Amino acid sequence: SRHVKVAEMVLEKAKRMVECGHDVVIFLDSITRLARAYNSVQPASGKVLSGGVDANALHKPKRFFGAARNTEEKGSLTIIATALIDTGSKMDEVIFESSKARVTWSCSSTASWPTSASTRVDVIASGTRREDLLLPREVMNRTWVLRKYLSDMTPVEAMEFLQKQMGLTDTNEEFLATMNH
Repeated sequence: SRHVKVAEMVLEKAKRMVECGHDVVIFLDSITRLARAYNSVQPASGKVLSGGVDANALHKPKRFFGAARNTEEKGSLTIIATALIDTGSKMDEVIFESSKARVTWSCSSTASWPTSASTRVDVIASGTRREDLLLPREVMNRTWVLRKYLSDMTPVEAMEFLQKQMGLTDTNEEFLATMNH
């Protein structure tokens, strides 16, 4: 399908750019649609997973994500992708679950937000895997305090709190310093 061809061309071009020292970002909307496209063009493996997904169809989208990297001497490749979830489709659920292991950061949103909300990011459900490897201990400790505080709020309340508090400070460090142990 054209979807698969375009995705593969973009990925190959991005890899060449990284080899030339460029930092590249690919925005993919969505990993679910890409896996569905592969499901329609891949030769059948004979192993059909729940939702009608052929096992072969999941290999290429996983490889797509696996191409993301940061090199010492060259550039970097970051892939930011959306995923269709809560669609009622078992296929979408299987695709999402198989992709989760490759994800290092997730940003969740929900359709049930009030239309007056300025942003629909669910900061409670969003986060970075293994952020303890990325952040200094003191920053991590304050981040945990912040998460604990936010966990008692609804997603809308949490976002409103963050927007208000961040508006009162100039830097992330300043903001996190307000989070007491």
